[in-house]
Amino acid sequence: MSWSKLKQNLESFLCPALLGRVEYRATSYRYLPDKAGLCYISVDKKNVLNMSDTTNLIRWYQSEQEIKNDSGIQIPISNEEIEAVRKDTKGTVPEDRLKVIARGRKISELAKALLLAQSSLSKSNFGVVANKFLSTSIEESLESNDILLNILALVDKRVGKKRILNMSEKMKLKHPAVQYFYELRLSTV
Repeated sequence: MSWSKLKQNLESFLCPALLGRVEYRATSYRYLPDKAGLCYISVDKKNVLNMSDTTNLIRWYQSEQEIKNDSGIQIPISNEEIEAVRKDTKGTVPEDRLKVIARGRKISELAKALLLAQSSLSKSNFGVVANKFLSTSIEESLESNDILLNILALVDKRVGKKRILNMSEKMKLKHPAVQYFYELRLSTV
């Protein structure tokens, strides 16, 4: 599918409140056929998400330690996770320390998942992911681990107010780029 047709299809699914605010843009290199063009998403005429650029408005993580030390990431810990730590340590660890260990384990898992998703996003072909979005259900796109699929689904008009409001806990565990677009969409509800 040509870029103009793909852009038109994606923009036809934009939530009405974001029409004109969120734009899909692409550059190409006519005289360099071996060099891929760039695709990015802009909000209010500002380049917010460039798939291969780590210097945009959204936080990109370089290492697992950056994620672990980021105070902005809130990690909810369930009683089941605390019980799993208690079972692993055979009950020899004080109660307050169990929460710290459970949080540390969950942050390590999250950090690995974020870095994996981030690296796949920087290598992804926007057109391929956009076509996948257009051919899959909105639920699959929201549940996916692909950052770009999540973003395209969040700005979609098929995602209603009630669903957006019910996603707040899930969004805490998503990449900052997905959280940014969630907050953008939440501001329109």
